[in-house]
Amino acid sequence: MIIALGVLVVLLFIVAATGIKIVRPFQRGLVERLGKFHREAGPGIHFIIPFFDRMIRVDLREMVIDVPPQEVITKDNVVVTVDAVIYYEVTDAYKVVYNVNNFQFATLKLAQTNLRNVIGELELDQTLTSREKINAKLRTVLDDATDKWGVRITRVEIKKIDPPKDITEAMSKQMKAERTKRAAILEAEGIKQAQILKAEGERNAAILRAEGEAEAIKKVAEANRYKLIAEAEGQAQAILNVFKAIHEGAPTSDLIAIRYLEALKEIANGKATKIFLPIEATAIISSLAGIAEALKKDSQEGEKS
Repeated sequence: MIIALGVLVVLLFIVAATGIKIVRPFQRGLVERLGKFHREAGPGIHFIIPFFDRMIRVDLREMVIDVPPQEVITKDNVVVTVDAVIYYEVTDAYKVVYNVNNFQFATLKLAQTNLRNVIGELELDQTLTSREKINAKLRTVLDDATDKWGVRITRVEIKKIDPPKDITEAMSKQMKAERTKRAAILEAEGIKQAQILKAEGERNAAILRAEGEAEAIKKVAEANRYKLIAEAEGQAQAILNVFKAIHEGAPTSDLIAIRYLEALKEIANGKATKIFLPIEATAIISSLAGIAEALKKDSQEGEKS
């Protein structure tokens, strides 16, 4: 009797334990009664009827699906290998359980199909440089398709895009050629700029040199002009002084004739082989003859006396 009672207590405890369910904060519980949806349970402790009720827990946290690498053909008929990851979170526990059989598998196949469609609309160069565009388009397509499953696609990330080996080698050669081309262009631009700067420097130097020479010539010309003006003024003043002295001294014609002869003597001492006498020389000679005659008469009168 005691053994039977103990067995009964154990059975009651097991039945009670199976009727107690705990739902964690990041979960939702779906309670089915006799195979029919009964209610949705939030976080906390819940009691269900053993053998009649069943609880399905749904995780609401953000999760990830890894899309395995697959070969995709681009618009320009290049086969590339692409793999991606999909991040999602459940927004409706009822839909994710009752509207789709295996959500992750369905999402994976949907992502692979749309990945082919999106990559097939782009050429190879666009595929390699438009990851953000591909991610955004895939996220939009998958989010629209999974909305009826009670799931929201938060983001899609392309992990890598691998072109064929021969395409990779060709792209490497192209990049090397582009770098060589840019280096040659930069070197040519540098040489050109250096030559331009050198020519500008030489031109500026020539201009400064010419301006310096012009300024020096100007200064020399001004100095010569000043010298000539000073000499001319000195000569003019000397002539005026001589002319003034002559007039103040009231020289006789005899004195003028003698000075004239002295000047002719100085002229005759030069190296010239010919001497041109001015017209006035005849008058002066006549004066000299008169002077000589006068001197002769004076000497004769002196002897007679």
